[in-house]
Parts: sequence; structure tokens; C-alpha cells
Amino acid sequence: MGGRDGERGGGGGAEDGDGGGPGAPAAPSDPLVEPVPDAPAAVADLDGETGLLVADYHAGIEAGLRYERGVELDSAGDERRDRVCDLLARTGADRLVVLGDLGHRIAGAGDAERGEVEALLSAVGVPVTLALGNHDVGLAEAFGDRVDVTPAGGARLGDVGVLHGHTWPAPEVLGARTVCMGHEHPAVRLEDAVGGGRAEKAWLRGPLAREAFADEVALSGVAWRDPELVVFPAFNDRSGGTWVNVEGQGFLAPFLPDGLASAEAYLLDGTRLGDYRRV
Repeated sequence: MGGRDGERGGGGGAEDGDGGGPGAPAAPSDPLVEPVPDAPAAVADLDGETGLLVADYHAGIEAGLRYERGVELDSAGDERRDRVCDLLARTGADRLVVLGDLGHRIAGAGDAERGEVEALLSAVGVPVTLALGNHDVGLAEAFGDRVDVTPAGGARLGDVGVLHGHTWPAPEVLGARTVCMGHEHPAVRLEDAVGGGRAEKAWLRGPLAREAFADEVALSGVAWRDPELVVFPAFNDRSGGTWVNVEGQGFLAPFLPDGLASAEAYLLDGTRLGDYRRV
């Protein structure tokens, strides 16, 4: 996995961590959000509904790569759509929640984005919620009658707060028990004993630090419940990632890393890597 298209990339070294599960010690004893094994997706208890949550779908990315970098790739839109439909069937989810960047083009939805999103919405067979991301303005306008779109600061779905992460969270989001976000495309750089390296998508999970939000979010009316933050890996395999264990790689969200009291990284297969800064 290389640098994030249109945002940034990274490099560096790391070591493998100990085994465990994505819902292990960093998560509460009755987690509302559980990663789907071997997938960049999670199921969540949304106050009576089961939600399938994914982040950074980036529909139409191949058209963007062609325009931005001159890279010619066949569209993987059919494969992305099939993966979502398979996950919905596998989990029995009642709702699809996209944690921002359903589309790829920032300046407005192009034909590639609109066509891929149209096909996705026609195929999923469940209601769709979009936590508005920085790539989504054109899509929100085009499909707002078919998708429940949150404000940029996110929204509460039962005890789960959802947002993309490019802006400060709405106060109601921070009143949730668990807060889910995308935007960061987290990945870790892993090295083997002979110096070979690879990048792997990763989850970040850890408690939020109230003091990091005090100057930017009106918390006076928020019942702070020591929420856990879950940072989702990107669903799109072509969107690159931020190598969170590599020196010099900063976060994109305005509240990270200060908003995390601590956080552990997990691979998609459930391997617990420990503190993401020490992987």
C-alpha cells in the first residue's frame, strides 16, 4: 500500500505484534462495534438496527487517478459493489453506513462517481446513511433523496457516533459510547527479520481524551461517557494509507492524535499489534 491519493503517503519500519482480536482489550466488555474478520468493515448496534459500517469507499477513484496522475486502471467498481453486497449478506445488516468519502472527486461528482454510486444504491437493498466527507458534496446533492446524509460533524445513531473525521465532531457525537470515523486510511508498516517490509491496513481503537475537544466543541451539555474511538481502514484498496507507526506521518483529522488518550492497532485478521506508536 503506497501513499494516499491526493493526501499523503509514508514509509518506515515496524515489528509484528502479539495475537488477539479486534475487539480485545481496547474495546469495552460489551462493544457496540465489532470488526468483520478479514474485512475493512464492522457491524454495529444502531439502537435496534444492525449496521454495516465502512469508510472511504472512493467510488470512481480510477477516473481520478487517470486525471490526477495519468495512471490508467480498469474500474474496480463492480468488485467494490460485490464486496459490500457480500458483507451485507454475511452480517445480515439492516443498514449500510458509509463513514465519509463515498465518492472520490473533491470538486464535484463526475460521471464515474455518479455511475458507480447509482449501481451501488440499486444493489444493496437496505437504507444507506452517509456521514458527509470532504469528497462527498457533489454526491450528497445528487443522491440526497436516496441517502440519509449527516452534517459534516457527524451524527448519533443510537449509542454510536458516526463521522468522517475531516472536521471537529458535533457535540452529540461525543456523547455516544463509541465514535466511528474514517478519513485517515490507517495502515502500519511491518518489517520481517531480513529487512523486508510491507504495509497492512489497520484499525485504531482507543479512548477519547475530553480535554482535546474543550476549546473547539461545546461540551457543556454533553454527558461524557468515556467514549471509545474506532478509526476505520479504507474500504477502497486503491486509495493508499497513512502509515501510523512511521515517524513523520501526521494525522489528517484536526482532533488527532491529541484526541486519543491512547490507541492500539489491529490488523484485519484480528492480530493485536499494541500501541500504534510502538508497533
